[in-house]
Amino acid sequence: MLQLAGQNVQGIGVGGINTCIELPGYSLCFDIGRAPTTATRLPRVLFSHAHSDHMGGVVHHCAGRDMMNMSPPEYVMPADAVPAFRDMLDAWRRLDRSPMPCTVVGVRPGDAVPIKPGVVARAFQALHRVPSVGYALCRQRAKLRAEHVGRSGTELAHLRARGERLTEEIEQVEVAYCGDTLIEVVDREPLVRAARLLILEVTFLDDRVSVASARSMGHVHLDEVLEREHLFADNEAILFTHISSRYGVAEARRILAERLPPSLRAKVHTLIGEPA
Repeated sequence: MLQLAGQNVQGIGVGGINTCIELPGYSLCFDIGRAPTTATRLPRVLFSHAHSDHMGGVVHHCAGRDMMNMSPPEYVMPADAVPAFRDMLDAWRRLDRSPMPCTVVGVRPGDAVPIKPGVVARAFQALHRVPSVGYALCRQRAKLRAEHVGRSGTELAHLRARGERLTEEIEQVEVAYCGDTLIEVVDREPLVRAARLLILEVTFLDDRVSVASARSMGHVHLDEVLEREHLFADNEAILFTHISSRYGVAEARRILAERLPPSLRAKVHTLIGEPA
């Protein structure tokens, strides 16, 4: 279990094999290529896209929760994937001869899904080879308006009695998850740059795969991250996932230690290998 920017995170993220990133503090996971028991206990899955290494574990997740008499799960995914997803589940229900109850929610960029009181997941556009979204978990709270900062409690009470608006709603981006994407998601999305914890796929780490080849597959190359070092200044922690299986765990960490500049090296962590 990693503790990053105030969040507990565990899971796995190996490119083309399995991505399942668990955030138990929010009772959800991002994607579920395979379904470990720890993920099955989480009732909500936010899917970035419908490739099998990100969605292949959903039947096990749904059936497992039903078998263990847990509440029906909620699956959030790009709206374009919903019809085929429902067809797939219906086929498995016939094969499994069980109801496999669940709720399916389709989202488009800009949509918001309530997660728990004071927290919403905002979908944003990811850039991959199939319809894809990323998600930002945003905590909403009231903040005293700037013009009232420094006033005494008595003054604030008088203003409130007069009907003055004392607070404004603000959002803090706690976590942003980009799924599989091109690096331009960082350029385009303020939610990504503002996240306390950014979960970013970085599939290729060196010249064994060129930037052009990485882009043709809809993935991020480390060279593209290094070119944008300044865009990550506000992220407290960055979790690299989806690293290609061509890199061993020790090798991937060595390459990152050698190539990352100090400003990124201090905040970058990796999620590779099997869950702890």
